[in-house]
Amino acid sequence: MPAFQTLGLIAKQGDPERVRGTLVRLRDHLRACAIEVRLEAESAHLLDAPIGEALTLDQLGASCDLIVVVGGDGTLLHAARVMARHDVPLLGINLGRLGFLVDVSPEHIESALERILAGEFESDRRSMLDAQVVTEQGAGDPEAALNDVTIHKWGTARMIELEIWIDGVFVSAQRSDGLIVSTPTGSTAYALSGGGPLVDPALEAILLVPICPHDLSNRPLVVPGGRSIEVRVRGPEQGHVQVTCDGQTDLRLPPDAWVRIVRHPHTAHLIHPKGHDHYQILRAKLHWGGHNVRRTPPC
Repeated sequence: MPAFQTLGLIAKQGDPERVRGTLVRLRDHLRACAIEVRLEAESAHLLDAPIGEALTLDQLGASCDLIVVVGGDGTLLHAARVMARHDVPLLGINLGRLGFLVDVSPEHIESALERILAGEFESDRRSMLDAQVVTEQGAGDPEAALNDVTIHKWGTARMIELEIWIDGVFVSAQRSDGLIVSTPTGSTAYALSGGGPLVDPALEAILLVPICPHDLSNRPLVVPGGRSIEVRVRGPEQGHVQVTCDGQTDLRLPPDAWVRIVRHPHTAHLIHPKGHDHYQILRAKLHWGGHNVRRTPPC
């Protein structure tokens, strides 16, 4: 019996011809394996499914035991924020660019799926973050992030002044273009371009990476994953600051409000083909050197 009986397909938007061909191959192969296939709106549209067959992401999470994401890391991030509360694993087919999270190439779809359906896969739990905008009157609804929560300026060319508090203890003040609060998974995303460290995704940690700080002594900081981070805006740029989760969900930060970031109560559940090697992906995507192999015996 296959390890998974009901699969949901989630498709990238904006590249219909390439995505459609991959979806058709996936659907046909899964049906040949007697696997029930369910679709979200974009995949249903690209596959010309009957009206009413498309499900919401929450409906997919409630009815599927595996989600296959066809696209790039951005598509998987969007799906992971919803699927975390359903504890449904995700498998990514890489039609994007770098692809640190979606690691199955389109050329290997059938062979990879056969091994995964046979139970030959590796499970990977990734920590997430919750961000809330807080005022003296209370806190707003939390927004989830798998990669990062970014506090950044908008509508102004000036730097913003931020205070950082950890577990209620004042840590630092900075003038910068913003702050990236990242998971280890997000250490290969925006935080990397900000000069942050690469962190093994198995670690329970939170990264705080300043964006273009005026004081060069403001360096990235790594703290335990259970810490509560609060970021407060000071000075005349209050009201010109925005909070963005995974580069996709925006929260306005009104004057005198602040943002609280804590570990999400759930994790994102990814699966990979057997033999998955995080460091091999880093070598390939970041063009690190490999082994130096001697081709002739030393003198």
